[in-house]
Amino acid sequence: MLKDSFGRNINYLRMAVTDRCNLRCQYCMPSQGIDIVDRKELLSYKEMYRVIRVLSELGVDKVRLTGGEPFVRKDFIHFLESLSFNKNLKQISITTNGALISPHIPKLEELGIHAINLSLDTLQKEKFKQITRRDLFDETMSTFDRLLKSRLRLKLNVVVQSGVNTDEIADFVELTKNNRISVRFIEEMPFNGTGQRSVQENWNFTRILQTIERSFPHFNALPEEKNSTSKNYQLDQALGTFGIIPAFTRTICSDCNRIRLTATGLFKNCLFDDGVFSIRDFIRAGASDDEIKKVFQDTILKKPKNGFDAEKNRKDKKVSESMSTIGG
Repeated sequence: MLKDSFGRNINYLRMAVTDRCNLRCQYCMPSQGIDIVDRKELLSYKEMYRVIRVLSELGVDKVRLTGGEPFVRKDFIHFLESLSFNKNLKQISITTNGALISPHIPKLEELGIHAINLSLDTLQKEKFKQITRRDLFDETMSTFDRLLKSRLRLKLNVVVQSGVNTDEIADFVELTKNNRISVRFIEEMPFNGTGQRSVQENWNFTRILQTIERSFPHFNALPEEKNSTSKNYQLDQALGTFGIIPAFTRTICSDCNRIRLTATGLFKNCLFDDGVFSIRDFIRAGASDDEIKKVFQDTILKKPKNGFDAEKNRKDKKVSESMSTIGG
């Protein structure tokens, strides 16, 4: 029921529940943080629930909740409880930095959360502090260990950063040998609140894969899943998998099935556009469910062919938002 002009069915919503975060990752925001919005400007949980319910009636059956860091928002677990009653949703997943969620893992299992994407860019304590500008390595690794033992499907999101963590690519692949996890290497993107940071080398999909091949000459490409954001692989006899997300080179747009909502309710057809309309303002002006459905249907018809077209059509030609604002 949600289809764009290129025939792509849209069934996946990424929603940021907050722009606040307890880390200050250098590729995500400047060291001083970002100008967080007043709480009344954020979508309320009631408004978020309504938007998800309406979209689920239009065929959206996968929801990923992000931030900022979703677990810094008060009563996030109660919001998850309410979402669990929406029987149109096949998957509810969460992206988190992991520092706060350990006490909630049993509840997440009970609620049937499909997967946790854990953002973890290094396995080294001092480097973690360098990347995140916070000393929360022990808490994050404790969460990692608990998630490995849980029933939750676990993915590691590793942003590959020139001059920072490229020497650890093989270490992350090594984790997949004996653990049922999916490691996803992500090309660094220009969403740190100031524009793309200066880098010494271009670590794109090809270079990441070549680096892996030097340490692991024998691995298998996995069959491509429709709408997958990553090209996936598996070492011989490994329990887990690894993949590469070409987020910046944007070679995964042809069968994109995703839309985004920022924490303030700004609707984005594409990560690289600068926002299409404010669903928050539309709701607060008294829009009915049918009106909300109509505006989503009409707007998704205008979804750009790919991220390059989306970026080209921006009013502000400089990509300078923070991923904490957009929703990681």
